[in-house]
Amino acid sequence: MGLLSQGSPLSWEETKRHADHVRRHGILQFLHIYHAVKDRHKDVLKWGDEVEYMLVSFDHENKRVQLVLSGEEVLETLQEKGERTNPNHPTLWRPEYGSYMIEGTPGQPYGGTMSEFNTVEDNMRQRRKEATSLLKENQALCTITSFPRLGCPGFTLPEFKPNPVEGGASRSLFFPDEAINKHPRFSTLTRNIRHRRGEKVVINAPIFKDKNTPSPFIEKFPEDDEAAKASKPDHIYMDAMGFGMGNCCLQVTFQACSISEARYLYDQLATICPIVMALSAASPFYRGYVSDVDCRWGVISASVDDRTREERGLEPLKNNNYRISKSRYDSIDSYLSECGEKYNDIDLTIDKEIYEQLLQEGIDHLLAQHVAHLFIRDPLTLFEEKIHLDDANESDHFENIQSTNWQTMRFKPPPPNSDIGWRVEFRPMEVQLTDFENSAYVVFVVLLTRVILSYKLDFLIPLSKVDENMKVAQKRDAVLQGMFYFRKDICKAGGNAVVDGCGKAQQSVELAAEEHEEYALMSIDTIINGKEGVFPGLIPILNCYLENMEVDVDTRCSILNYLKLIKKRASGELMTVAKWMREFIANHPDYKQDSVITDQINYSLILKCNQIANELCECPELLGPAFRRVRYSGSKTDSSN
Repeated sequence: MGLLSQGSPLSWEETKRHADHVRRHGILQFLHIYHAVKDRHKDVLKWGDEVEYMLVSFDHENKRVQLVLSGEEVLETLQEKGERTNPNHPTLWRPEYGSYMIEGTPGQPYGGTMSEFNTVEDNMRQRRKEATSLLKENQALCTITSFPRLGCPGFTLPEFKPNPVEGGASRSLFFPDEAINKHPRFSTLTRNIRHRRGEKVVINAPIFKDKNTPSPFIEKFPEDDEAAKASKPDHIYMDAMGFGMGNCCLQVTFQACSISEARYLYDQLATICPIVMALSAASPFYRGYVSDVDCRWGVISASVDDRTREERGLEPLKNNNYRISKSRYDSIDSYLSECGEKYNDIDLTIDKEIYEQLLQEGIDHLLAQHVAHLFIRDPLTLFEEKIHLDDANESDHFENIQSTNWQTMRFKPPPPNSDIGWRVEFRPMEVQLTDFENSAYVVFVVLLTRVILSYKLDFLIPLSKVDENMKVAQKRDAVLQGMFYFRKDICKAGGNAVVDGCGKAQQSVELAAEEHEEYALMSIDTIINGKEGVFPGLIPILNCYLENMEVDVDTRCSILNYLKLIKKRASGELMTVAKWMREFIANHPDYKQDSVITDQINYSLILKCNQIANELCECPELLGPAFRRVRYSGSKTDSSN
């Protein structure tokens, strides 16, 4: 969840007074880092994943499941038993936005050997086991992206009613402040986003129109004029940061060998973000309703949108400096590598003074405009004790703004005075139900980075087309129904390396690319699995790469199982989590085809998810008929069928 400073948080008005100070010193801190490590190279490959979890409690008698607001206590015990006792402990734990959430990562980053891929799932299993061992009876640790009844009456344990008054953090009609992590960063972020915006955040997710769903679907909020005006017909209305940041995701961070390699990876992976997001789709339900989207991206983007009416273009600029086209949480707005520059076709709003300052300090145009674009934003949280810092040795002001630009990719300079290198973070994935699935998506993305670097692949297309892909990726069943812009000839920069490995398909593409545009609309099946004469497919390319690597039999078996899952999700042979959840609800005996998820339906769904996660039942339509598994007893809940 980014920078987690401790101290006395300032109100928005106080933070606003220091905004220019934070920006000015944030740039100085970035420059100190850049000049110290700009020529650093030959850093070894390291990478790691982040998995976010929800704590739930089952009431089997009343057929009800609630989110347990004990994340801080569980986290404290995990840290005390883990990293504080043993710095080399194999897991690390961090707080997350919801007081029902925790985040787990491997204790040390993974390295560059192929055998490391065979340890990812074991480490995820250990995380699940460690946290589950601290839970009470009938409680469980779930990797679900969105809790279907988040924001419905009584969704937390203990139960709290929302208090939509000005003194609170969110002023939500649905999401009580007690569900926000007690770390001061989180409530301060919530309050300051709302105060900076000048009104509550507005989230409208389209409702799924089932047979008995009212048409038009209109919710009434007689007690709240703001909600009545903000809610849209045929949409599920939400009004708090918790509806986005209270969801869970799966992320991967890579250390590159140099700044230039990091910039190259950043660009190439940016084009992959919408593809993998659609493949990992896992969040079709919001506030007790079935929505018409499968991914959380638009919801979380709106949940932290602090832009004023002027910045959103609804009023003339008077008190603000810029029109800003996107929320702070959205897709990237510019490529960073030289080969990406010609595809930067999105109008980029930048702080011109910062841009000129960076150019004068020797920063190149592309990196300067990237940083100057991030710094059009205000700091959202500031602690009194962290106003005046040593810019040569600290980076809190830079990270204050960097870490609250939540984009599909994040370019991460090394921390000051550390042995950490230049990194990129891949951020669009939705968390999956099982450790097997989460490992599969992580290994797929990490392997893809190895192939991109080894074969010098080029996935670049105009950035506006990537934005269009992001919109398509969130739609219901986008993995099968959506068409995505993708580059046809991906090995121009790499000679014949991939052609030699993948045969005729790529050769056909090269011939076609000479006659037509650089990119075309493709299905995810074509992008992932390939189509003769159209595109070689990412998985066939990964298989070519693996054939040329020394891989032990056990690791190869694991990788092939992971790639088989991705392959079959892309082809439709296996369902995405979102589609499986939709079918589960549609076939539930209590479902009335009215888009409503009752407590009982929610209970059945989350119980089933927990059984699948702990391998207490099979789910071939989601996972396939058989794959290598190590069984363990992970949940304390009574999960018998």
